[in-house]
Amino acid sequence: MATLKDIEVAAAINILTAFAFFVAFAILRLQPVNDRVYFPKWYLKGLRSSPLNSGALVGKFVNLDFRSYVRFLNWMPAALKMPEPELIDHAGLDSAVYLRIYLVGLKIFVPITFLAFAIMVPVNWTNGTLEHSNLTYSDIDKLSISNIPIGSDRFWTHLVMAYAFSFWACYVLKKEYAIVALMRLHFLASEQRRPDQFTVLVKNVPPDPDESVDELVEHFFLVNHPEHYLTHQVVYNANRLSNLVEEKKKIQNWLDYYQLKYSRNQSKRPSSRTGFLGLCGDRVDSIDFYTSKIENFSEEIATERDKIINNPKSIMHAAFVSFKTRWAAAVCAQTQQSRNPTTWLTEWAPEPRDVYWANLAIPYVSLSIRRLIVAVAFFFLTFFFMIPIAFVQSLANIEGIEKALPFLKPIIEIKFIKSFIQGFLPGIALKIFLIFLPTILMLMSKFEGFICMSALERRSATRYYIFQFINVFLGSIITGTAFQQLDNFIHQSANEIPRTIGVSIPMKATFFITYIMVDGWAGIAGEILRLKPLIIYHLKNFLLVKTEKDREEAMDPGTLGFNTGEPQIQLYFLLGLVYAVVTPVLLPFIIVFFGLAYVVYRHQIINVYNQEYESGAAFWPDVHGRIIVALIVSQLLLMGLLSTKQAAQSTPLLIALPVLTIWFHRFCKGRYEPAFVRYPLQEAMMKDTLERAREPNLNLKGFLQNAYVHPVFKGGDDSDSDAASGDGDQEPELIPTKRNSRRNTPLPSKHSGSVSSLPEAVLEHAQLL
Repeated sequence: MATLKDIEVAAAINILTAFAFFVAFAILRLQPVNDRVYFPKWYLKGLRSSPLNSGALVGKFVNLDFRSYVRFLNWMPAALKMPEPELIDHAGLDSAVYLRIYLVGLKIFVPITFLAFAIMVPVNWTNGTLEHSNLTYSDIDKLSISNIPIGSDRFWTHLVMAYAFSFWACYVLKKEYAIVALMRLHFLASEQRRPDQFTVLVKNVPPDPDESVDELVEHFFLVNHPEHYLTHQVVYNANRLSNLVEEKKKIQNWLDYYQLKYSRNQSKRPSSRTGFLGLCGDRVDSIDFYTSKIENFSEEIATERDKIINNPKSIMHAAFVSFKTRWAAAVCAQTQQSRNPTTWLTEWAPEPRDVYWANLAIPYVSLSIRRLIVAVAFFFLTFFFMIPIAFVQSLANIEGIEKALPFLKPIIEIKFIKSFIQGFLPGIALKIFLIFLPTILMLMSKFEGFICMSALERRSATRYYIFQFINVFLGSIITGTAFQQLDNFIHQSANEIPRTIGVSIPMKATFFITYIMVDGWAGIAGEILRLKPLIIYHLKNFLLVKTEKDREEAMDPGTLGFNTGEPQIQLYFLLGLVYAVVTPVLLPFIIVFFGLAYVVYRHQIINVYNQEYESGAAFWPDVHGRIIVALIVSQLLLMGLLSTKQAAQSTPLLIALPVLTIWFHRFCKGRYEPAFVRYPLQEAMMKDTLERAREPNLNLKGFLQNAYVHPVFKGGDDSDSDAASGDGDQEPELIPTKRNSRRNTPLPSKHSGSVSSLPEAVLEHAQLL
């Protein structure tokens, strides 16, 4: 069992590690050669220029202003200076609300910690239960509920504190939910015009033998939304075309490199080998070779594009439909369109940046099967992961199995090795096991068929949280208890085992303290150091960067990573709420994490991360729900723990607590969640009215016409420029519909007139026959 000294060693190691990371960051960020790594967001906004372009040779790479090193920690106050409204303008509402999760942690746990240390710690400490037992324990366990004698009246203190902590957490959550809901509504009301405000995604369009999907969509909305329908864009299966375009971009980049190389030294044309990585194969003229490959790719891209446009099978039974007003789009997105509730399904279209185009090509009927497959796969992934978790816990409680492996005892008993293994190694080992998990979960979400990145990240985050809850939390407690009290389990009667588990659960606080220090403290410091992006950028810059475009890609700052960051935060909420009553000594470690993480991520959001999309904080109901789950788990765990302590009078009173918490969750869900899943018609009408007054001559159709065209069809893309044709504006010959209902269409149809069913951007690149 880890002792207080082991925790001190672990704390010293992690504090020194975190401090070293912060000092290294403070120095590295001042060097001009690292400027693009630590301030990429300002480069993307065009508000910062590279210091390598001016000054003396040495000064381009090393900061020679020694006065700046004295102020090496000034990034901390600078990160806190930007007001929240300015932060929203700078980074978006998603990023600003993400930071509020850390603030919620501080608001909940700071008062709870003061109350717990003022009341709970003295109540637990002034007992001698563990000293007179045969259980393995540490000095920290004397501060926990395990040190209270069975049947003691002191358990009333824990009961009252459980109510106080729960009510305070619910109060903070309600206030925060109301604030974030108001921020979202204000953001949507003040936001500039965006295509997704006028557009819905229609899925499961029923097949019709007389009309194409394109004609059917237009006809349906002209009939059912005659005064509001504006335009639409059918969804194409362009995945193979996208792959070809990406390949051509890579080849084009190599061609640009060799042309630039030749322009600098025209005495010799560059050459390269055609084999693997240019190490083998025939030697050819590089410019001619890549020019030929570009031409081949251009022909293949043009052929594939024509194939997609002319082949009806390439059109999916889905479309983006745009309306003349936000009000009309809101009505369509939030109502049932057909008497058959399984067809003509409408939902808000994600903003164009948020669309995950590859999944739009998945047939709607296959989505249920895909999700069943992923659910089964996730089940096996979660429960088979218990094996490495059990191994990690054997490291954390290695004294409990010394009798089974006596040859390890001489090594374990060395003080430094024992402190290192029990205070540091379990946390870092668990972190290593979890490195590859987010990638696997994101692949699962993509296979399920979600059509926007925000939905992919939210689903992946949900699974990551479930995984953490089952494996990291429950798995650590269950397997850790088994190893820790192995000797007791063997030599005691069966009816005593539940009591031993009840006593042992609080003792896992020592493991979670080390995990918080490794993953929270050192992990957050490692986050701001950006060691991996720093190394990758310089390696790419030295070995792979051939053009300025390459340098911009090498500088790619990435995003916040909601699918991994938010579930990790939720684990700390879970640990804090569970152990607030059971082992309060864990709480200060939680507070340090939330405070440190808030400052670090505020700096990263201001200077580094560049969000790919904006969902308007649509993830907040998930955040709120997971904190509620943590609260209920903490209450049920305390109830089970007190039942093993024979606290017969106080335990039944805890039954009301999870019931009240669930009622509170349902209240918040009904009161605030509609702001995150619906768009009020009143807000939509107000915004439409203001827009008509300010811009009476707005060409909305021109604004929306190509907003949801697949990127590979849009003009201006380097990969598409070769496929442009002078005949691109030729109108296609449309097959007349056999349906008589077409005559009853209340508005002029583009299929009955001379307007093409395809966006102009598509017709610029291909002639339809």
